[in-house]
Amino acid sequence: VAVMDGGGKEEANYLRGFLAALGNKVDVWFVSHPHADHVGALTEILKDPKDLTIEKIYHSEFSPQLYGAEAGSKEGVEKFYELLKKSGISVEDVKSAGLVIKLDQTSFKILGVKNEDLTMNPYNNSSMIIRVWDQAKSMVFLGDCGSEEGDRLLSGPFRKDLDCDYLQVAHHGQQGASKKFYRTIKFKACLWPTPSWVYNNGIGKGFNTHILKTIEIRDLIDSLGITENYVSYKGLYKIR
Repeated sequence: VAVMDGGGKEEANYLRGFLAALGNKVDVWFVSHPHADHVGALTEILKDPKDLTIEKIYHSEFSPQLYGAEAGSKEGVEKFYELLKKSGISVEDVKSAGLVIKLDQTSFKILGVKNEDLTMNPYNNSSMIIRVWDQAKSMVFLGDCGSEEGDRLLSGPFRKDLDCDYLQVAHHGQQGASKKFYRTIKFKACLWPTPSWVYNNGIGKGFNTHILKTIEIRDLIDSLGITENYVSYKGLYKIR
């Protein structure tokens, strides 16, 4: 069992139940970046694991300068890191890209880690980028990757590893990786970790009436001929 992020604080109990149904043991848990909607549930679990066992956590730890660069997030990140260090769980701080982790027949490769020098959109542009594959299929998880980190990935040593079967769209599908990024890499289907209001860019006033860029990315994905989309607000999926 491998977990990517896990969601916000309010989703902790749901996540506990979901993991209990899978045996109450997580072999590897990946943290893309410490925004509350990505580590909130894990933070609650670390406070009181109950019957859940977590064997290993991988993240790319932010420096105080980096996690202090975004107003309103510092206190939550400090608490998360404090709980992580006290947890007794094996934790690996991935400082450079290229690490490969094997879990049974599945492999995970870290394609990108924190970028302390990217001061614009600092948390999202320090998302840990992960490629996952086995003999049948491949996936790339972009976390909340911003356009600057995306451009860095395109010109970096692991460019070919970005091509995949299933691509998790960056930052829930809006104002994340650039349109150039999506046009450049090759993929066949999209994973959208996206609530309905973000997917439809509406907060009660109708379709595409808010300020998000989701519809632009949806239109771009359509223009690329991608017809297979898995959107989280529509329910659970099992991809065989």
